[in-house]
Amino acid sequence: MAIVDLVTDPTVPADTRTRIVEVAARFLREEGPGAVTTRGVAQAAGVQAPAIYRLFGDKDGLLEAVAEHVMSSFVAAKASTVAAAAEADLDPVEELGDGWRRQIEFGLENPALFALLSDPRRVAGSPAARLGVEVLAARVRRVAAAGRLAVPEVRAVGLIQAGGVGVVTTILATPPAERDPGLADAVFEGVLAQILTDAPAAARSGHVAAAVAFRAVAPDLEQLSGAERRLLREWLDRIISEPPAR
Repeated sequence: MAIVDLVTDPTVPADTRTRIVEVAARFLREEGPGAVTTRGVAQAAGVQAPAIYRLFGDKDGLLEAVAEHVMSSFVAAKASTVAAAAEADLDPVEELGDGWRRQIEFGLENPALFALLSDPRRVAGSPAARLGVEVLAARVRRVAAAGRLAVPEVRAVGLIQAGGVGVVTTILATPPAERDPGLADAVFEGVLAQILTDAPAAARSGHVAAAVAFRAVAPDLEQLSGAERRLLREWLDRIISEPPAR
């Protein structure tokens, strides 16, 4: 039975599942992966050890559930800030920077959880991880719609993800006394230099920049049929990925 099936087993009270996962998350956060033992978690959660095996299979299954729980909570908080920023019409580039800083702070304050959440084997099949990418993509799309994005949205998302994971990994691997306090900001500025333009598309020339901005809003053009929107996106993607020869 898959982990998700075990976690949603209707014969186990939801509060028991939640309590076990929250206890394991606290152990992981405060003492590291070595502290997350089935016996220790069971005792702290007030359940018998067999209950953990029934729910999660083994320690690795429990860690999977912890990673999913923490990631879901963090992503939900990020999603709410994106919605609030869109409603308040905040500057999309500043919003992108705020999200970057929160992500870096989270990784540095939760190194054991960061290791779990950045494990490609775990993240690849995680619904919460996909939601996290969608939240970042929504931020990038706001930048694109404002005419400030100079590269395809998927490239911008990938650069930001790679930069964030690299920064946290590098800082955590460096002794505290030797860490560069300006590293995260410097990397982000470097990423922005790769993905941003100096002015909105409406204020400059360039077919690619205009196509990127139009591509961001194309899915919402309800005046067009679904087939027409797909064709329009295909055309715009071609313009973006194949700049005109000089």
